[in-house]
Amino acid sequence: MELGSPKGLTKQLVEDISRRKNEPEWMLKYRLEAFEVFSKTPLPKWGDDLSEIDFKDLCYYVKPKDKIKTSWEAEKDSFGGTGAQFESEVIYHSLQKELAEKGVIFESTESALQKYPEIFKKHFGTVVPLNDNKFAALNSAAWSGGSFVYIPKNTKVDLPLQAYFRINTQKMGQFERTLIIADEGAQVHYMEGCTAYSCPTESLHAAVVEIIAKKGAKIQYTTIQNWSKNIYNLVTKRAHAHKDAHVSWLDCNLGSKLTMKYPAIFLKETGASGEIQSLAFAGKGQHQDAGAKIFHMAPKTTSKIVSKSISKDGGKNTYRGVLKVDKGCKGTKSHVSCNALLLDNKSISNTYPLIRVEEDEVSVAHEATVSRIEESQLFYLMSRGLSKEEAVSSIVNGFANPIIKQLPMDYALELNRLLELEIE
Repeated sequence: MELGSPKGLTKQLVEDISRRKNEPEWMLKYRLEAFEVFSKTPLPKWGDDLSEIDFKDLCYYVKPKDKIKTSWEAEKDSFGGTGAQFESEVIYHSLQKELAEKGVIFESTESALQKYPEIFKKHFGTVVPLNDNKFAALNSAAWSGGSFVYIPKNTKVDLPLQAYFRINTQKMGQFERTLIIADEGAQVHYMEGCTAYSCPTESLHAAVVEIIAKKGAKIQYTTIQNWSKNIYNLVTKRAHAHKDAHVSWLDCNLGSKLTMKYPAIFLKETGASGEIQSLAFAGKGQHQDAGAKIFHMAPKTTSKIVSKSISKDGGKNTYRGVLKVDKGCKGTKSHVSCNALLLDNKSISNTYPLIRVEEDEVSVAHEATVSRIEESQLFYLMSRGLSKEEAVSSIVNGFANPIIKQLPMDYALELNRLLELEIE
């Protein structure tokens, strides 16, 4: 394998990936077991049609042409660390010196496997098991790249850690694997951006993200994806929140042909809390099938889900959510809100909420709205001197602002610009 592996995933290729990364025997066994699960597991039937994915026509490992970098132009004083992955490999990773001196670890996942084998093996695959679903199994067999983050006890990382993922190759699969661990009382904000160049053939992105927030820890995971419209984005993201811990997902989805992504939080111990907020835009030929899953597994846990979607030119948005409260989880509080904005008569919005409550002494609420831009709204704004395009953009920005305003300034400005381009 010089630049790219042969097409198709085989046992030999899995062994080759593990060998070239100089992995321990246990990881090779893990990959091979996952490969068997992937080979035997059928495609999911409950979501969009995935039958057009030709797994035999994809390249599962592509070495980027870019060499490992010692500096990165996107790195600024506003980030505690920066990582970048092109194709199947991380080409850059750095961490501020003062954070490293505190014991913070921010490495590529391959490097962490070599440098910190005990903590890596203890946590890897504990949140998302290899047999969880077909695409988690695929990632577990062919994973390459991604970030490993460990924050020591009572350590607060004030500046976000940033990662960037890009696909530059046709008909390839990108399978980064990210593992974030915040020890007791620790705090961290991890941000990722995802892009791909536009081409006429489909590629596949099937990442796995595992988050572990131990007692009293706080973790926020922010995503802005702007995949090209030839990407199948099929991702498994999941977090465990222990006693008094808090996990927050902030998910912004643009681009891709099809996204199927449902960030999940398991509130495993008393006092744990979770929040999932998402914004999705679907244009012509796109389907954003995204949602959220929260499982209350202990008393006095709280959660919040906010989903906002915008559909244009026949685009399709689907909210697919699960909220479950186990028996005995007294004092649980949860609120789910789903809001959809349709910009024309051709676009589609679907909502599939599943709420299962097995305890009486809880407070659970769900609300959903679907609205269209009314001519009266446009007339009012246009009478104030705005063009029709400016008026539509203003309404969309107002609808999306509750999500966008939570982003750091640079990210908020970029997301606003991307939304304006999509609307135009």
